[in-house]
Amino acid sequence: MLQRFRENWVRPALFFGNNPISLAGGAITSAAGVTMIGYWLTELFGRPNDNPYLGIIFFLLLPGLFVLGLLLIPIGVFIRRKKLQLAGQIPAEFPRIDFNDRIFRHGLDIVLVATIVNLLVVSVASYRGAAYMDSPQFCGASCHVMHPEFTAYKVSAHSHVACVECHIGSGAQSYFEAKVNGTKQLVEVAFNRYPKPIPSPVRNLRPAREICEGCHTPARFVGEKLLVKSSFADDEKNTETQSVVLLHLGGIDSFSHLTGIHGVHLGHIEYIATDPTRTTIPWAERTFPDGSKTAFGASSLKGAVPQGERRVMDCIDCHNRAAHTMQTAEDALNRAMAEGAISPDLPWVHKKGLELLKANYATEAEARNKIPAQLTQFYRDEHPDVLAAHPDLVTAAGQGLVYVFTTNVFPDMKVTWGTHPNHIGHMNYPGCFRCHDGDHVAKDGKSITQDCAACHNLLAVDEAKPKVLSDLGIQ
Repeated sequence: MLQRFRENWVRPALFFGNNPISLAGGAITSAAGVTMIGYWLTELFGRPNDNPYLGIIFFLLLPGLFVLGLLLIPIGVFIRRKKLQLAGQIPAEFPRIDFNDRIFRHGLDIVLVATIVNLLVVSVASYRGAAYMDSPQFCGASCHVMHPEFTAYKVSAHSHVACVECHIGSGAQSYFEAKVNGTKQLVEVAFNRYPKPIPSPVRNLRPAREICEGCHTPARFVGEKLLVKSSFADDEKNTETQSVVLLHLGGIDSFSHLTGIHGVHLGHIEYIATDPTRTTIPWAERTFPDGSKTAFGASSLKGAVPQGERRVMDCIDCHNRAAHTMQTAEDALNRAMAEGAISPDLPWVHKKGLELLKANYATEAEARNKIPAQLTQFYRDEHPDVLAAHPDLVTAAGQGLVYVFTTNVFPDMKVTWGTHPNHIGHMNYPGCFRCHDGDHVAKDGKSITQDCAACHNLLAVDEAKPKVLSDLGIQ
């Protein structure tokens, strides 16, 4: 058995393997393998590196070179054998191998060990490469076209949830579909054929029961939620007012009653939207617990059912930007001032800040340079005493405005204020009023309610130091 293996495999392999292509393949494999192992050891015992391009090199490119080197070895053997066969130069007997030769035995031991190591390296590299391609670093940081979405993701409440948890899911079919789609996107990026801005993938998302409800339980009775929102005026003192809203989130109570916002919308509601962002909803139908149904249509339909996808309403239909929220300029600036990132003590900072945020900048770099410079120039020209007394506040305000701008506006990808509508609420976008507009009427004349108290109670609206907050002990 050993003699046959030696005669039919080992001796021909060594003879035909002595060619430039196979030797180059061995060198490439060895270099790539040693480099990857060194990086893995550094990562294991040293400080991890967050650079996404290092991940591409060590988890994708080098494993590819490693496998390429392995493939070159049999390719070289095949080519040399073919050439010698055509030239009639294949020897009748291949050079003899002496297993009693200590040097040869050590060489063969090295080949066997290298083969085992190669199999281990390929296995680990395949796993690490697949894991890296599923990481937020790869999805967001390594692909420049995803910069807007990745920036919003990092400052969202879902920044600890991996992209694949929502966008891909588990199972071989989901994995295969994701890689096919990823290959398509890679080709689009390579040939500069990708859309600007990147559209929200609402049509491709998995059902909310598989995504959101893996962590959240909207059916649980949540009850009430107090929402306090601060706003600042465009006057010299940036006068602050607050609105206090009691949201009736509701859910399913202990008696299985559907109550509040979540409760009502957890009931079986189907709708038809006529635009890709699902902003225009001219028709909706509600199925009641007893099985009866009531359809509500916009008056322009005149009783007809519009063409389009008929979809069961779920979390995503309102929480459509849960992990990638882009704020309006007003909301983002008010929040930054309420949190103290931009000091309300600076006169006119709200008005001037809003003006700078809504100006046109060709690139993000231009915005980073111009916004702080123009704010400083404004105080130098209009309020030199403020700049002299509080240069630190002016500098901090400039950086705060830059942060607000660069986390919401991305000129290179044509993402500006309002590019991606958020369907939560109804202050900046239609949101709730997509259906609760008074124009969705059933055959019996009933319309979808517009009663504000059905969803919330307004405890204070744009009041300076609302009494309700002091009564609650909230400053």
